[in-house]
Amino acid sequence: MSGVDTRPAPAAADSEQRRPGGRATGWLRAKLDTLGIVRLLVWAFFAVFLLVPLVSLVVVSLTGQPANLLGALIDGQIRATNLDRLGDASFATFIDTVTRPAYVSALRNSLVLATWVAVITTLLAMPIAYGIARTAMPFKRVLMVLCTVPIVIPTMVGAGGLIIMFGRSGWATALYQRLGGDGTIFNVNSMTGIVLAMVFFLFPFVLWPMVAAFRVADVSVENAATNLGARGLTPFFTATLPLALPGVISAALLIFAIAFSDFGAAIVLAPPDLNLIVVQAYREIAGFFNWAGASVLVIVMTAVVAAFFGLQRLVLRGKGYGTLTGRGAVVELNRSKGLCRGLAIYTSLVVLLPTLVLASVFVMSFARRWSSSLVPQQWTLAHYERVFGRGFDNVINSLVLGAGALLVCLVAGTFITYFVHRNKSTGLDFLTTIPLIVPGIALGIALIQSFNAAPLMLTGSAFLLVVGYAIRRLPYMLRSTAGSMQAIGNEVEEAAGSLGASRFVAVSTVIFPLLAPGLLAGSILVFVTVIKETSLTVLMAPAAWQPMSYRIFEALHRGEIFTASALSVLLVVIVVVLQQIAYKFSGGMGNR
Repeated sequence: MSGVDTRPAPAAADSEQRRPGGRATGWLRAKLDTLGIVRLLVWAFFAVFLLVPLVSLVVVSLTGQPANLLGALIDGQIRATNLDRLGDASFATFIDTVTRPAYVSALRNSLVLATWVAVITTLLAMPIAYGIARTAMPFKRVLMVLCTVPIVIPTMVGAGGLIIMFGRSGWATALYQRLGGDGTIFNVNSMTGIVLAMVFFLFPFVLWPMVAAFRVADVSVENAATNLGARGLTPFFTATLPLALPGVISAALLIFAIAFSDFGAAIVLAPPDLNLIVVQAYREIAGFFNWAGASVLVIVMTAVVAAFFGLQRLVLRGKGYGTLTGRGAVVELNRSKGLCRGLAIYTSLVVLLPTLVLASVFVMSFARRWSSSLVPQQWTLAHYERVFGRGFDNVINSLVLGAGALLVCLVAGTFITYFVHRNKSTGLDFLTTIPLIVPGIALGIALIQSFNAAPLMLTGSAFLLVVGYAIRRLPYMLRSTAGSMQAIGNEVEEAAGSLGASRFVAVSTVIFPLLAPGLLAGSILVFVTVIKETSLTVLMAPAAWQPMSYRIFEALHRGEIFTASALSVLLVVIVVVLQQIAYKFSGGMGNR
């Protein structure tokens, strides 16, 4: 019939396919398109460089023999050897190793150390957190900056600064002796010295979560207690602290896990007769090539850290700080002059030690000779000339290795964020949280052990060190991009698809640019933490690619305190500059 169009109407089907929320989105259905291949590559990356090394640790701890799992996949003889060793595997080997007196004492000492650090740091930081969150104490902004400074200083540098101050020839020791004291104030190379280094250079990890907990705890409850006649510290202990307690406990558990596996302060300050599990693991692999002993120790370390991270989540699960109220959540700052001044003085005293430590490192970097006196006897720029001369290679190495790790984190992190939040990939989400509970020394030993034989002989290469950095710090990138990803609606992606873009093109050209603020914040965080990384660096850095952190460790180990100080100052300056750039750009993006 003329006038009647009897042709099929593909536009209807096409509109159904393109309609948001329709069944369609055929371009989203493809399983092995380019984006699907990228997903498989991400899984392969984690399987090869995280899962296989960690499984190797378990195999070695049960057999007492090295295991080449990657080689077993392609070589029948290696496979047969591994199967024979697995046939003899038993928990008896693990138990026999872990119950050795040296290992038992190392575990006990590390648990004691972490407990002291957690308790002291929590009690030390609690008044400061309350002062920042709930009072109008004077000089709050300045004190907040000073409370943040220790977080940019590696504990290894803090340990070196304590030696400059409290060592036998330290300036604080000289002042103590001039005031009539005998000997030293305390032995810096001891459990006390390690505890002090960790307490004063890790306390920001406890402080800021507690500040958040005090800020969200409803202030009206404390005001009500005051109106009912409670005086002094009673409102705090009866009203505010119970509401903030889950956050306080969570922060204490977090610092326990961090202190238990911290490598920097322990390796610098631990005397030969003080056995700590992180130091013992390093000695087993670096000094004796005892694969079985090192594997057992790092498995125990990982189990302890995982247990405390699990406890932290259990404490926070289902807990809230809020209360039922019909008023807005306006924090009424306590303006009591006595309380505010007292908290300001207390906070100043707490930040005084890390400030003096950093100042001591700075002064030492310009000293030619400084022994048993309040100021150096001679001054020089020679240490910086050395650093910017032949030692500048260490600076370049840090920047190049950091950039390599950052590139891996950017590429992998952006795709992983997409897969986790768009495709609900819970398996990938779980996989990327594993590095949070695996201590750096455990990951380093696992990687060295897994790639020291064919088919991938990567041990001793800069590539493997970059991979280790990236895996260890990738969770930081994911946490920074998660919020930005959740704020991006599906509509923009579907619109790109309706215009003919493939999934990969849509994600690359539409989604990733919208993630820019989160990517920038995560990039700075990854880069800063990589160039401060100590445990992986000391274990894995090849001779031609030694970064600043390795050179600082080496200099402290050799007693070259002047060179270590100059490198430490440069490292801290780089970290501070990068953080300021991050704050500036992230703030600027947030205002757009």
